[in-house]
Amino acid sequence: MNIVGLSGSKVGSKTRTAMNYMMKALNEKYPDVNVTLIDLAEYDVQFSDGRNYLEYEGDTGFVTRKIMEADAIIIGTPIFQASIPATLKNIFDLLPVNAFLDKVVSMLVTAGSPKHYLIAEQQLKPILSYMKAQIVQTYVFIEEKDFNRKEIVNDDILFRIDRLVEDTVLLTETYTKLREEKEAKYDF
Repeated sequence: MNIVGLSGSKVGSKTRTAMNYMMKALNEKYPDVNVTLIDLAEYDVQFSDGRNYLEYEGDTGFVTRKIMEADAIIIGTPIFQASIPATLKNIFDLLPVNAFLDKVVSMLVTAGSPKHYLIAEQQLKPILSYMKAQIVQTYVFIEEKDFNRKEIVNDDILFRIDRLVEDTVLLTETYTKLREEKEAKYDF
């Protein structure tokens, strides 16, 4: 199984902090899973210009290929101005419409206000559905008050991150098995 963690912003530290906790939980619980963390702050990703993702080179080509090769993606995103960051939206624009077909996608959302909890429901989930993702329905929403000095200080959040990791792996294994059983029915 190949899982990509995508930290979807170039600024701030809270989303990356949450993604680090997610990576630690994933590596501890599922050491056989191949895990890659892509923090968009560490890459120079071009703006989408409508080309096929395979035509991009450099960081843009690397990031898009890693995502396309993944069986599951865990997206970490902050909420800025009641919306997802442009850097994350650009990743979606770089990929084909069916990019998440047969992929499980789950989410960690960080925000400064509890009023932003619906952004994942109203903006992120519709994009992922349009791109054919199998979405883990529950996501982890982390507020400003849950952090202190670049650490998550709310035990409930840590428990929910562990549960999100477990749900992501379980759904990926289930969908993979169902797809293999369906494909085995055909003789070619």
